[in-house]
Amino acid sequence: MRIISGKYKGRRLNSFKADHIRPTTDRVKETIFNILMRDVPGARVLDLFSGTGNLGIEALSRGAQSVDFVEANPRSIRIIRDNLNNLQVDEPYTVNQRDAFKYLKEYKGEPFQVILIDPPFTEALAHSCMTELAVSRAAGDGTIAVIESARREHIEDHYGAFHLLDRRAFGDKSASFYEFHTVPR
Repeated sequence: MRIISGKYKGRRLNSFKADHIRPTTDRVKETIFNILMRDVPGARVLDLFSGTGNLGIEALSRGAQSVDFVEANPRSIRIIRDNLNNLQVDEPYTVNQRDAFKYLKEYKGEPFQVILIDPPFTEALAHSCMTELAVSRAAGDGTIAVIESARREHIEDHYGAFHLLDRRAFGDKSASFYEFHTVPR
């Protein structure tokens, strides 16, 4: 696992084998960030189900203003912190050891511009996660959310003010891109 582009390009990330971890492959990550090319620089980014920090660190490398990492697993939290320390990341970030659903329910800050979501592949959480995100203060007008899911997993084209922009398939997984608009376009 490596950083594909930007400030930390080519640098390797620590990982570990665990049932709840399915690191985003370089091919999938490159596609996601090519689509988000104009959205990430200067954005406040939320990385839900952070795992190793792979997606959030890629966002920082590509010019995100800041990233909030949210991960419940203590072992993953250690890996995220190790990866940030090893890269000597100096951009603002926070690492939150919390359940992603509780985080979304209790979030009181300003909306994020980009939200990256990669729930554990052993559970079908994409629909539930998008349902919760649609009513969370973490999203606001113009927020872009990208969620990875199993290709056969149920995921809708609309969740509240979130509307599907694009969906890409990669073998047995897919990445769905949504934009939040309070006023229909």
